[in-house]
Amino acid sequence: MLIKNVMKDNVLVHVEHLTRSYGDVKAVDGISFILHTGEILGFLGPNGAGKSTTMRMLAGVLAPDTGRIVINGADLLDQPQQAKQAIGYLPERLPLYRELTVDEQLHYSARLHGLDRITCRQSLDIAKERCGLTNVGRRLIGNLSKGYQQRVGLAQALLHDPPVLILDEPTVGLDPNQLREIRELIRMLGQDRGVILSTHLLSEAQATCTHVQIMRAGRLVYAGALTDLEQQRQSAQLRIGLKLPPPTANLAQLPGVLQVEALGDGRFRLYHSPGAALHRTLLEHACTEGWDLWEMTPEHAGLEQIFVDLTLGERLV
Repeated sequence: MLIKNVMKDNVLVHVEHLTRSYGDVKAVDGISFILHTGEILGFLGPNGAGKSTTMRMLAGVLAPDTGRIVINGADLLDQPQQAKQAIGYLPERLPLYRELTVDEQLHYSARLHGLDRITCRQSLDIAKERCGLTNVGRRLIGNLSKGYQQRVGLAQALLHDPPVLILDEPTVGLDPNQLREIRELIRMLGQDRGVILSTHLLSEAQATCTHVQIMRAGRLVYAGALTDLEQQRQSAQLRIGLKLPPPTANLAQLPGVLQVEALGDGRFRLYHSPGAALHRTLLEHACTEGWDLWEMTPEHAGLEQIFVDLTLGERLV
């Protein structure tokens, strides 16, 4: 598939077959995806899955071995200056000078982006207001809390008003109150631009993102809307209680049953195929064969369990 007309339908980022190796280790293995305006895309995966390597390639600080990255219509390799101008990048290690004040840090960054003095002053005011920094402009970076330092990093990434934000582990090390504030800020910023953030916590993506991509060993094992992932919580297990249970082998022969786990005291957990109408079959057999059914409870897989299954199980996409 060739990348064509990437500016249509509000496409901000188009990545095709991106790969990167370190020696014999393939850190990123042929990933492809698209980011639209208004989407907050979460890159998830265990440590070492390739998330940070992907973030660094998207930000233009690390060259891919193969593949293509188009940012806001500009090829990152062929038109690096134009593409990078459309990116606001917040690395995992904040690029801040602890001995500078917030205003000095942001002014320095704005000039590095090539903003003139008038535009620089306006951009500082807008970025500080958006990130809740208006009252701390004269404070030293080193004296700020971790949460406020994250805010400065975000403000720094916003100074040139980029349509794309790339945030590498933006909430790591924050306390619960700071975490809530930064999540809300990211959701607000994602309303009129595209945001890509990396995390190893599914709960983080649930609280912040509209779409998720889960990586394992450098490859994508899931890509889609967060709502689609949540739909995978459909029941695949049924807990039952029988006063006169049959042999376990009889339960295992019911249509759709994959595995039977005996729980004791006439209770069993039936693992079944997704979508199987097992409860109807079970009711029929319980009545005709006199099992005396007294419990039938669907059990839903949690999102954390789905995440574990995706990152430790077989590749799905």
